[in-house]
Amino acid sequence: MINVYPAESRHSFDLGWLKGSHSFSFGNYFDKENTAFGPLRVLNDDTISPKRGFGAHPHSDMEILSIVLDGALRHEDSLGNVMVTTFGGVQRMSAGTGVVHTEHNPSDTEDVTLLQLWFEPERRGLAPSYETTKYDPSLLPGRLLPIASSNSVEHSVAKLHQDMTVYLSKLQAGSTVSFQQQPGRRVFLFVIEGRLEVTGTNDARTLLSRRDSARLVNETVLKLEGVQEADETFFMLIDLP
Repeated sequence: MINVYPAESRHSFDLGWLKGSHSFSFGNYFDKENTAFGPLRVLNDDTISPKRGFGAHPHSDMEILSIVLDGALRHEDSLGNVMVTTFGGVQRMSAGTGVVHTEHNPSDTEDVTLLQLWFEPERRGLAPSYETTKYDPSLLPGRLLPIASSNSVEHSVAKLHQDMTVYLSKLQAGSTVSFQQQPGRRVFLFVIEGRLEVTGTNDARTLLSRRDSARLVNETVLKLEGVQEADETFFMLIDLP
């Protein structure tokens, strides 16, 4: 089963210094029918103005993943970590028993655009931790590149404390990748740029456009094809329990 959530169905807002869209209930936005997909609780698509950001605030018992799409994001936390991340960089914070952090755009002139995802951890009460990892953007075309996972993979990725993997991929028009999912698990798709055709069970086809998402259950074999003629299709796939 493939449930499509068009980009315009998200809760979008403009605070001047912060523009964004929420794919799930978050903050002042609440929809009792849209609070989670498996352990995935938050997908925020944010753009932060220069020299602005989020002041110190606490978290606990949550895996928080920040994927920078453009610009730079500065993180500082109560564990003593300070890091600036740009495109190709991933920040992972396991809030565990509790951590306080800030996030802001250190640039004087450029916005930062990022995806921030929250996942429930495999168990509560973990020791809080933080890391930054980098992936090579030149490896994205024509493959599903893992950037965060609970599993060991062929290169360094952010370590998640949940049985799942986050992939990024870029596809030229007409090029495809396949994904085989274990029975009983879920897939979440999010199109960052371009258009993506998804072929699932019984050859049923679904077309996703920029910032559309899809939540898939009982789809064990997927064919994913880029259909953006002018530019590459850039998308995220998450393998979830």
